[in-house]
Amino acid sequence: MKHLTSIITLVLLLVVSCTSTKKLTYLNNLQETNEVQYFPYEMPDYKVQYRDILYIEVKSMSPEGVIEDLLLGRSGYNTAFYMQNESGQYLSGYNVDKAGNISLPVVGKISVAEKTLPEIREIVQHKVDSVFNHAYVDCKLLSFKYTVLGEVKVPGTYLNYNNYLTIFEAIGRAGGVGDYGRRDRVLVIRPTEKGTKTYRIDLRDKNLLTSEAYFLMPNDVIIIEPLSNKIFNMNLPTLSFAISAFTGIITSTLLLINYFKK
Repeated sequence: MKHLTSIITLVLLLVVSCTSTKKLTYLNNLQETNEVQYFPYEMPDYKVQYRDILYIEVKSMSPEGVIEDLLLGRSGYNTAFYMQNESGQYLSGYNVDKAGNISLPVVGKISVAEKTLPEIREIVQHKVDSVFNHAYVDCKLLSFKYTVLGEVKVPGTYLNYNNYLTIFEAIGRAGGVGDYGRRDRVLVIRPTEKGTKTYRIDLRDKNLLTSEAYFLMPNDVIIIEPLSNKIFNMNLPTLSFAISAFTGIITSTLLLINYFKK
């Protein structure tokens, strides 16, 4: 009977663990060739929205030869210190208000809503030129956050410090898809000015490389769905214990019956 329990448990393990390599491989339908394959894509230009945080520098050289930020009144060293953590970035940044404006010291209010970062830099540069001489303007988005949930090893909200971010980079930073995650049904939720937009993508399909969801946007949420047999796999130790206990009871009962018959 003990052998029967082992056999049953082994069969259950084999049934639930049979997963083909193809289901676990990213972009598995790419052609196997030595030639370079190209997939055209359109790199998105994010347009700033309400509640975004911008970091704007207006740098100029003082008569002493020190480069300073004219808006913050700090040297480059101190500015770097403030930029080392999220709270420092928040304090150093400029919030986009409901009207779509940011307020800069000396320069005043500037409309930035629905404009890209290069467009904002150009607008701010024009405003700054009317106040300061020989100043250089730089503009960055501090609030490029994204969230990865579901069957990844390290779910959570992350900050991106690059201009662009792909779906693979985002999932990679979250530790990759877990053992119980589905690579063929990934949900991307994207807030837009017109409402929430959703995408269903397959990490195994090469067509993802040309999808709108390939490059993530600020505030995107990625959800990795679980495999259908996740609950069964999680309960397998309990099931194995129950089978062992049940077969043990049957064995004991048969032994007692045989004993009393004698």
